[in-house]
Amino acid sequence: MKKALEGTIVLDLGQIYNGPYCSLMLAFQGAKVIKIEPINGENLRVRRKGDCHELLMLNSNKLGVSLDLKSEEGKEIFLELVKRADVVVENFSLGAMERLGLGYDVLSTINPRIIYASGKGYGLEGPYANRPAMDLTIQAMGGVMATTGFADKPPVKAGPALCDFLGGIHLFGGIATALYQREKTGKGQLVEVSMHDTIYPTLASALGAYYSQGGKVSQRTGNQHSGMATAPYNVYPTEDGYIAILCVADRQWKSLLKVMEKEELLNDERFQTNIDRSANTYIVDEIVTNWTSNRKKLDIADMLIKANVPHAPVQSIAEVAEDPHLTYRGMIREIEHPKEGKIKVPGSPIRLSDSPLTEVFAAPMIGEHTDEVLQDLLGLTEGKLEELRDKNIIRSKEKMTQEK
Repeated sequence: MKKALEGTIVLDLGQIYNGPYCSLMLAFQGAKVIKIEPINGENLRVRRKGDCHELLMLNSNKLGVSLDLKSEEGKEIFLELVKRADVVVENFSLGAMERLGLGYDVLSTINPRIIYASGKGYGLEGPYANRPAMDLTIQAMGGVMATTGFADKPPVKAGPALCDFLGGIHLFGGIATALYQREKTGKGQLVEVSMHDTIYPTLASALGAYYSQGGKVSQRTGNQHSGMATAPYNVYPTEDGYIAILCVADRQWKSLLKVMEKEELLNDERFQTNIDRSANTYIVDEIVTNWTSNRKKLDIADMLIKANVPHAPVQSIAEVAEDPHLTYRGMIREIEHPKEGKIKVPGSPIRLSDSPLTEVFAAPMIGEHTDEVLQDLLGLTEGKLEELRDKNIIRSKEKMTQEK
């Protein structure tokens, strides 16, 4: 059975996290994703000595091409590839593609069916558009840092690169939508996603509290609900770590009281409804803390599973790296890399019953598939490829051998 995006050719100019994660999702759905990098590789390759593991995680199932887009001949080759492609993905800084002469206006002229997907920090236009943007700066500008941490402490960034990955998955959604529309119209289009835009809806709890309480709500609420609108809702200490517990329904609170053997509080007016409990958040937290602090987190979890109370032990990165549920669902995949040996990389969180992800193969080394792609798609001869290598327009075989 064909995969959902089989036959779709994607030219991936993505770098770091945003663009590569978008194109990774396209590759996992069957698209032929061609990762086009400068001769010495994209920025993420030089973050650590050798290919950093982040690059290996985000570039599975792609073909690797090295190409100097600053050279006229390199641009010509790229434009020939565009004529045969369906999608171009890029997340360069604003104006970078235009300065190369490879902006949407140019590419759509030579291929009106092309879907040009542009991931930017602040979008293609607007008051902030020209500002340099990375995940940290978007977290700062977008309200993530203001709402992360504790009220009496400085703002803190979220640990994961939320903005990069939210931008990447929204870009994937935009491409999928544009491909669907092209089936009806026959025309490609520009798909644009601003990382800053994607963060705004995630502040629903904080913004809801801000608007409904006249702006008189603490921005940073630690591990409590960001709108202080649910209790209990916190991370509580245990004998051997921490556990997150929350009750969004009154029945869950009643179940928790029974587990804690605090049935005498079932009729306490301070805790009858979520509104009552939220008004007494700190008292609720003290009650729960007194119960959790002298028990082990997994013992607590066992009790709360039986009582159907929402909870989760706080897992370390080491525990997540070996998580049995993620392994069972195929999100943690162990594959063979020609240089690094056995490595673990992500599978796809998007699961289609008729288009399963059956194989995950290693991210390409710089330019690994250049000859194959340029021969298959453009019909270049060995002689022409050798000439391009001599001009340093594509990566030399010597460099590729040294990389291995």
